[in-house]
Amino acid sequence: MKKGSWMTVLEWIWRVVAINFCWIGFTILGLGIFGFFPASVALFTIVRKWLKKDTDAPLWKTFSRVYFKEWKRTNGIALVYYALGIFFFIDIRIVMELMTGMFSIFLLVFLYVVSILLVLSVGYFFALYAHYELSTKDYIKQSFFYAATSISSTIWIGAGLFMVGFLIFKLPGLLLFISGVAPAYWVMVVCMNRFQKLEKMVSQQ
Repeated sequence: MKKGSWMTVLEWIWRVVAINFCWIGFTILGLGIFGFFPASVALFTIVRKWLKKDTDAPLWKTFSRVYFKEWKRTNGIALVYYALGIFFFIDIRIVMELMTGMFSIFLLVFLYVVSILLVLSVGYFFALYAHYELSTKDYIKQSFFYAATSISSTIWIGAGLFMVGFLIFKLPGLLLFISGVAPAYWVMVVCMNRFQKLEKMVSQQ
């Protein structure tokens, strides 16, 4: 490999590691629960820039600007997702502890499916937030709409997240370096491909 190619590879390794540390650090800065959503939106914003061939944006400045600018709004939206997550968790525990029979099995499967869709909708939310200017209500509504109706994209996202999780499980040392940026990159790739197809379909109508 030529020297210039090695420099490019090393530069990208540095970018990936740096942005992942930013994501971890700013998530901790928000005490985890209040830092995760704004930090993830900032992460997805930078990943989207990379996919759009905009690699000149300063990482720290861009990340911190988006984080603090979107902190209040994204945490307001996060409360909706957290509330739904707690609701489904409690429902699952109630069904497991208090119900029996075929209906309980059906209800449990339904709750697990909806819970998985909820988790996947969070990924769609981050991609939508980084890519579009929508109302708060539309961000939430569209994230669930994409998770439930974009079956092929949702399967690809789920498969990619599983592979990243499996890789980190096998190599825990990667946790500090790719735990945020790898899932964000994969979700953004799949979502942008989906967004572009839908935009093309709408423009042709």
